[in-house]
Amino acid sequence: MLRQDSLVQPFLFDDLDIRGSIVQINDAWRAMIDQRGYSAAVRAILGELTAVTAIMSANLKQPGRLTFQMQGHGPLSLMVVDCTEALNLRGYAKTDASVAGSTLGEIIGDGRLQLTLDIAGLDQPYQSLVPIEGDTVAAVFEHYLAQSEQQPAALWLVANGDTAAGLFLQKLPDADQRDADGWARVTQLAATVKPDELRNLSPTDVLARLFHEETVRIFAPRPVLHRWPADPEKVKTMLRGLGREEVESVLAAEGVIEIHDDMSNHTYRFDADAVHELFAAPDAPPTQH
Repeated sequence: MLRQDSLVQPFLFDDLDIRGSIVQINDAWRAMIDQRGYSAAVRAILGELTAVTAIMSANLKQPGRLTFQMQGHGPLSLMVVDCTEALNLRGYAKTDASVAGSTLGEIIGDGRLQLTLDIAGLDQPYQSLVPIEGDTVAAVFEHYLAQSEQQPAALWLVANGDTAAGLFLQKLPDADQRDADGWARVTQLAATVKPDELRNLSPTDVLARLFHEETVRIFAPRPVLHRWPADPEKVKTMLRGLGREEVESVLAAEGVIEIHDDMSNHTYRFDADAVHELFAAPDAPPTQH
């Protein structure tokens, strides 16, 4: 039976000054990719990006909206994952018809990683743009965090069509003073985690299996969501802004107007009756000439 929970489970090695998180996104991940038709390779890479976005959103010092965008010149040309401070996720991948290869480097090619962080009260969002360095999503973010936060981090990520999951560790500034061998020991233990364990075991069971000889403080988990309801009024406003003449010309050419919201994964369809109703509404603007 497929698991229905989606969560980020933070934890801390009190004696070592090392923090971490386990993320397991189940129902929210399946809803996010429903009817997208992604190949197994694209699902895996987008799922890994989704898992790490949830982890980093949950770890923000100041809550905000976090968006990661990977853009390259390969058959997977664009991936975007957006996460609100409530850990409400959405995202999509833009791909060619056929995607060959299995590693990030083979599929996305040379490219760049963009972070956008929108925090309430800021005049404009914070943005960071760096080259994609690494052949896996985990490697890219380990390098990014080492550069941006000046602290080593380690990631183990796994995703398929049912689950996107990951284990995250980060060395805090006083870790070497607490235990000079602590970081090496904990990362070696974490590296023994198996993909099936990350996907199927509870976070507490994963921690017990990996770190049973360490003191681990486990905090309250945070739920991860995919709740982006359809917003037909926004689409209707956009169509009215185009004007009746242009909308009706598209309708005449296509037979139906179909608009897909890639980020939230909703499709809006307008036939002739819907278009007539759209511009017959009392608040509709006059026909443009």
